[in-house]
This record gives sequence, C-alpha cells and structure tokens, in this order.
Amino acid sequence: MEAGHSPLADYGLLGDTRTAALVSADGGVDWLCAPTFDGDPVFGALLGGPDAGTFRAGPARAAKRIARRYRPHTATLETVWATSGGTLTLTEAMVAEVSGRLLPTTLLIRRLEADGAPAEAAVELNPRFGERHLRPRVRQDRHLVCEWGALAMSLGISGGLRVEPGTTTTITVEPGRPVVMVLALTYTEPLVWVDPETAWDLVEADEARWRDWASGISEDVPFREAVLRSLLTLKLLTYSPSGAPVAAPTTSLPEDPGGIRNWDYRYAWPRDASIGIAAFLGLGKDAEALNFLNWLLHASRLQRPRLPALLTLTGGHVPRERTMEGWPGYAGSAPVRVGNGAAHQHQLDGYGWVLDAAWNLVRQGHRLNSETWRAMRSFTDLVARRWPEPDAGIWEIRADAAHHVHSKIMGWLALDRALRIARSHRISTRRRRRWEGAREALAADIRTHGFDAAKNTYTRSYGSGDLDSALLILPVTGFESPDSDRLRGTVDAVWSELSAGYPFLYRYPPGQDGLPGDEGAFLPCSFWLAQALALTGRAAEAAELFGALLEHASPLGLFSEEIDPGSGDLLGNYPQALTHAALVQAALALRDVLLVEPAEAERAEPAG
Repeated sequence: MEAGHSPLADYGLLGDTRTAALVSADGGVDWLCAPTFDGDPVFGALLGGPDAGTFRAGPARAAKRIARRYRPHTATLETVWATSGGTLTLTEAMVAEVSGRLLPTTLLIRRLEADGAPAEAAVELNPRFGERHLRPRVRQDRHLVCEWGALAMSLGISGGLRVEPGTTTTITVEPGRPVVMVLALTYTEPLVWVDPETAWDLVEADEARWRDWASGISEDVPFREAVLRSLLTLKLLTYSPSGAPVAAPTTSLPEDPGGIRNWDYRYAWPRDASIGIAAFLGLGKDAEALNFLNWLLHASRLQRPRLPALLTLTGGHVPRERTMEGWPGYAGSAPVRVGNGAAHQHQLDGYGWVLDAAWNLVRQGHRLNSETWRAMRSFTDLVARRWPEPDAGIWEIRADAAHHVHSKIMGWLALDRALRIARSHRISTRRRRRWEGAREALAADIRTHGFDAAKNTYTRSYGSGDLDSALLILPVTGFESPDSDRLRGTVDAVWSELSAGYPFLYRYPPGQDGLPGDEGAFLPCSFWLAQALALTGRAAEAAELFGALLEHASPLGLFSEEIDPGSGDLLGNYPQALTHAALVQAALALRDVLLVEPAEAERAEPAG
C-alpha cells in the first residue's frame, strides 16, 4: 500500500439510505457521491487524491486517537482524540428520515466537543465535483453555499463560524460549547436552511428510530452485536426511494492493490436483493424483505423474462464501463472505473436466488400477488428452457461462458422453489409437468457431469477438476440431504483445497479467471462455510470459524469483499453488502441449530 493512504479498515460508514460517506480515522470525509450512491463524487480523495476533495474535522495537530465506535445500535459514528489536558470528540451522522419535513435530501451533521480543556480543531472543506474535480461557484449568505449547476451544497456552523472552500480553518472548541457543522446537499431542489444550533435534535431523533428498529431483533441470535451491525449496514446500503440494495457505496477499491481488479459496485444485483430477503426475513424484518422484492419486480419488468445480472438503483440499464481519466486510484491502484461490464452477462444462478427468496416469503405466510407470481413463472420458464446453456457464473468471469456447477444447482433451485410455490398458487398442469421434467433432467445432468467421484466432491464446472467456494451454499438448497456423503465431501474438499489459511477461503483456484494479477480471500465464502458447517451437524466448528472471522472485521465491525490472508488488510469495495448478508445468514444457521439441539437433548433426557 502506498504511503499516505489510510487502510480501508480505518474508514467508517455514514449513510442516509440515499447515499453514503466514508470517513477516515482522522475525521476526513474522503468519499461522498451526490445526489445518490451512484452519482458523481463531491468528496473523492479516497480514489482521486487531494485534488478530488475532502471534508475534514478533527484535531488541529497530530493527536492520539483513543476511541472510535458507533453509538450502540445506531448509525452515529464517534471518534475521540487525546488533547492537551483533555479530549476532543467528533460525533457525526447522516439523517435518514427526512420525508414529511422541510429538510434537504442529504444532511450530514458533525459535532466537535471538548472535554477537560479547550481544544484546537481544524475544519477543511474542499468540495470538488465529478470526474474533473470541478470547483464550485461560491457565495456567502448566512451560511456558505457551493453550486455546480443543479447540485448545491451548503455548510452552516454554530456560533456563526465560517470557512472558505479549499482552505483549512483552525477553531477553538470550548468545554460545554460544542461546535456543530451542518452540510446539506440538494439536486434540482431548493436548498433548505437547517439551523446548526438545533440540528443535533435531528440526529437524536434518527438515533431513537435506529434503536427502536434494532430492538426488534431477538436476543437468541448468536453473535448478536455483529449481526445487528451487519443489519444496520445493509439498511444503510439500501436505496430507500426504490428499495434497491446497493452492493457497496464505492467503486474501484482494489482486490489486487496496484493491479487492475477494480470494479464499480454502486449498483443493485438481484442476487444481493434475494440474499437480503432471506437475512431480513430470518430476523423478523418482513417489511425490508418485501421492499427488496418490490424493487426486484419493478426493476426487472422491462427485460422479463430475462433477469439482468445487475441494474441501476432505479431499475435502469447500468452505464457502459469506462475509466475515469486522471484518477490515481486508491493506493495507486488504477484504473478507476464507472459502470460495470458484467451487466449484460447471462448468469443462471440469479434466477435460483430470486425464486428461493420468493419461496421464503411464501413459507413465512406471505401470498404472492398476481404480478409477482407472473414474474416468478416467467423466470422459471426461462430456466426450464435455458439451463442446458453455459453461463458466466456467480463470479462474473470475463472469459468464455462455461457450465458452472453452482449455476446449474441454482437453476435446479429455481425450478424446485417454483414448484413449491405452485402448491399454493395457481399453475397449469402442463406447466407444472414441464418444470418437473426440467428439474429432474437438470439434477441428473449435474450428478453426471458436475461430480468428481474420485474426490467425492462437486466441481467448479463440467469437466473440470477445480473447485468453487460457491458450492458451499449446497446445504441451503436441499439438492442433497444434510447427511449426504456427496454434500459432506464437497464441504470438506472446498475447505481443504481452497483454503487461504484459517479462517479464509479463495473463491476458486487463484489465477483461474483470465485476469492478470492476484486477488485476496473472498470473505462471503468463509461465512458460507460457517453456514454449511452448522447445517451439516458441525455447529462447534461453525461457531469457532465465525468467531475467528469477526476478529478480522474493521474496528467498527465492517467488512469488505476480500481480505489479504497474509497481512489481514481489507480489499475490494467497502463495506460490502454480500459479506454482511452472508454473516447474518451464517448466524441464523447457527441459531437454528443451537435452538434445535437443546430441545432434542431435553426430549432425550430420561424422566424422573
């Protein structure tokens, strides 16, 4: 990693369910896109260096950081530094709930407090919009206003303090007299003034809503605090105007520092929506699960029966992948990309995730309405017709399509779950028979061509001896019974052959994806392993693995997509929704096993 770049683990996430900011441990907002997650950056130092802009608030001189945390069960971030004779605390949040009130769509509120003695603090505001780092048109009213055409930003500071864009202002924070900064962003709307003297009330109201939401999570969930942080992260990474799940709030954070494996993840993958449905349903958050499904129906309507691999937050086509000129990238890892070239791939597994999510809703007592069931039928018909074709697979390999075994199993899952839904939803006899025939044919095809009898494991693709960590979702599908020798053999083989050193896994053999360079261990796969172990009767091993993985979270409990198994550095876009959803699902698998085992032991105990 190049000097001058903070490790990803030093960044905290702030969000309002419309966009998000990454804040460094020294108080710098180094990433914030406007007006939405997939908009242009207004603070982009994370990828573009100083010329791309930042908004820093913290000690005026080098100071030791003595604490950093999220306030319990909220999205409010708190950082404390030691100062001469006392401490300086930065508490900050973005306001999620703005509907029904005269408030800007994006509102970032930051508060500096001194304790024990006055503290010298520095405030640096340097907004630079877009790929070309455009400076704003500036005017001073009762607060600072920066404008770039239809986008406007204001900054108001309590006590009448003022700053100039592109400069650093030193202020003295007195004990008992906190300094509150209110940064507002609007796009094509009036810029509403929010009084810094009363703005903190908005944060406290938001905190109360977050705590109330979190209080509904059952106490019987193992690793409950980690699960809650993951659920809050998933909520922050949900675009509330449409319900779309955002894979990550960033683009181009490298999977291979200094290499080219840098991708734009500021879009919505139907697969992620489906995994999110399972995570939220498993913890009684049905409203969030239904929102994901509603987004999926809306977003896929124009391309049905094809299910796009990914979509924009409003359900549109993802922009063509291109490189941002002149951006050095995080730690010198160029290119910085916008758009995503995987959008046009055929990925059979996506249909399985979606039908499984629909089935999870049905078995929780939700009946699919006619439009939803019509969409699910069209997806299933496509799977019945196209399962013999090769696809790009879950890992979106940018090479020739192949007969990926995981994709085939997920195709089988789509057919199986559709048939289960059809037990309570209307379907013609002819269609049912067609689905049943396709399910049987696909299962036979997988067992004939996708299983290596010598290794006693399913493989990465037909005719290949390589393995694939995505196969660890097998226990969830029901394709094999929990005590199946094939299933247990696959779990053991993947754990052995794709190990990156405990507790990590590679997703497939390194170097086998047609791209130059290397990549790290893939964190969702390790949580899938914990889930697989729990579901195959190895709860103690699952719990141990889960605990070991938590030790590699950021100090704030956040995970990226990948990790360097040698150094422990987080790699790839951050924080990553798929990793946090996989964490929740692994915890749910452990919960279900741990709830069953005591009950069985009680039944087995002799009377008297």
